[in-house]
Amino acid sequence: MTTPAAPTASAPTRTPAHTRALSLSRTTATATRVLRQLSHDPRTIALLMLIPCVMLLLLRYVFDGSPRTFDNIGASLLGIFPLITMFLVTSIATLRERTSGTLERLLAMPLGKGDLIAGYALAFGALAIVQSALATGLAVWFLGLDVTGSPWLLLLVALLDALLGTALGLFVSAFAASEFQAVQFMPAVIFPQLLLCGLFTPRDNMHPALEAVSDVLPMSYAVDGMNEVLRHTDMTATFVRDVLIVAGCALLVLALGAATLKRRTA
Repeated sequence: MTTPAAPTASAPTRTPAHTRALSLSRTTATATRVLRQLSHDPRTIALLMLIPCVMLLLLRYVFDGSPRTFDNIGASLLGIFPLITMFLVTSIATLRERTSGTLERLLAMPLGKGDLIAGYALAFGALAIVQSALATGLAVWFLGLDVTGSPWLLLLVALLDALLGTALGLFVSAFAASEFQAVQFMPAVIFPQLLLCGLFTPRDNMHPALEAVSDVLPMSYAVDGMNEVLRHTDMTATFVRDVLIVAGCALLVLALGAATLKRRTA
């Protein structure tokens, strides 16, 4: 009579990286690593911090003979410039992680895609705070941007725009195979929003089809929010709506970025 084999303990099942819940420690560790790497890249820091300020400075003196024009468009560009620079830097930095093999090594560790995306968002969000504060302070207190509302509300919208640029950069980096391709996404993602956001003409003056498209683009609400601060002393319901839409779009794109993140380029 044969003796039944003793039951063997089953091997513990490892949770795939992409199904792990977000971890504060893993997210902050990722953000710290990204900030440490950026600290050794002075050109990127200069791009993030100085380019929006230089663009605003040039814009102010381009319209030196017509300061009212600067008041009309300066607030809008105060939100657009950080969005563009954060989009460029984030998309290229994330793509570099993949092409160098860093991303594949990181995701082989106890680090989920959500932790990685959240860590990048946290790191670039910290830089966005500094960037937005510098640009807002320069525009309001040194270049004389005349706003009716609180400059702190301008800073809030500029910060949300920078975070939206970060989210868009993280998202499109998943579809680029090289840094050149990442830059090529800018005309496809940023330029249409720039043309339709109401910066050049009120959106209700556009062709109805283009107006309908502009209603679903987040940059339109970023410009609308800046204009609300420009024209009203108090926080309006329209401003709150615009801020919530921009913030919601940033969170949605970050979630899509985590879902589409690939370990390596094709």
